[in-house]
Amino acid sequence: MTTEFVERVRHRLAGQSRGADPITLAEAVRAEAGGALSHDAVLDAVRQAQDEFLGVGPLATLLDDETVTDVLVTAPDEVWIDGPAGLARTAVRFADEDAVRRLAQRLALAAGRRLDDAQPYVDGWLPAPRGRLRVHAVLPPIAADGTCLSLRVLRPATYDLDALRRRRVFDEAGARILRTVVEHRLAFLVTGGTGAGKTTLLSALLGVVDPGERIVCVEDAGELRPTHPQFVSLVARPANVEGAGAVDLPELVRQALRMRPDRLVVGEVRGGEVCSLLNALNTGHEGGACTLHANSPAEVPARLEALAALGGLGREALHSQLAAAVRVVLHMRRTSVGRALTEVAVLQRYHGEVRAVAVWREGQWTARRALFTDLVRDEACA
Repeated sequence: MTTEFVERVRHRLAGQSRGADPITLAEAVRAEAGGALSHDAVLDAVRQAQDEFLGVGPLATLLDDETVTDVLVTAPDEVWIDGPAGLARTAVRFADEDAVRRLAQRLALAAGRRLDDAQPYVDGWLPAPRGRLRVHAVLPPIAADGTCLSLRVLRPATYDLDALRRRRVFDEAGARILRTVVEHRLAFLVTGGTGAGKTTLLSALLGVVDPGERIVCVEDAGELRPTHPQFVSLVARPANVEGAGAVDLPELVRQALRMRPDRLVVGEVRGGEVCSLLNALNTGHEGGACTLHANSPAEVPARLEALAALGGLGREALHSQLAAAVRVVLHMRRTSVGRALTEVAVLQRYHGEVRAVAVWREGQWTARRALFTDLVRDEACA
């Protein structure tokens, strides 16, 4: 369909009180075509109209692929996907820049957000058939070369430890370390970059928690779905179009503490909620966990310093609380052959500062293995 024909169909639909369902679309297409289209051509035009007016448009086929984690539109003829093999360009094309802009604005509206010249960027959430969809879009002139649209598919993390071992995320020795961390109620962080598998590993670890323990989990997107009989999920709520009604992670952490958790879990710390989490882990909630964006375990203290500053916690206080609250760092990395657990580190305090000391790396124990052994022994005797 040409842009002019699309606009005629759009105006016809706008003048009707009925929704843009497939039957209504077909009638509008036939009416605007004036009988000039064959039956097959009408069906093809309806399919294109559905792409234009409903759902995620021509990106639907890409998001239906369960291996796709991100869909990135940088130009009408540049649509990329991210999956197990990394970024790859697709054959999907938009008619023009206006088509990309219309899709971005429609998705923003569906997410309860505003996207126009006065508010040229947006970040929001949408439900998806098998999870949730994070929508981010930027309009010109902020996006100098045209509308940029980024969709991230957040599917529930449902793998267990045995499934991850079969997928070679870690070997048998790594599985034993992970089970030891959970069984001895060692508070831990799962770190790594974007798409490294942090949430998947955390969900698998929660699945081996004693069924008699109550897990209360706080998240932005509700990704964690461990197989556990006492898993309670609290999901943050963004503000509406009017800027009201937001429920953020720090508030949810405070609410979670009133729900009698045996283990408190934060899906990912991105800001001041790290202060609430550390406070909780220092008040008898052993075995807690969260994920954190970090390039390596060694960078974790500095990363937490920056986040804690957002919550008003100073550097010295952060290191003091971190040393008492968190024991182990599990680092995930995205490699050429897939996602893998590449390092296990123990947090140790040296002259007032917390440092992450690697005890297991790339499938081998390091010379500091005794730190992990002593930590497990001390927890067992506590």
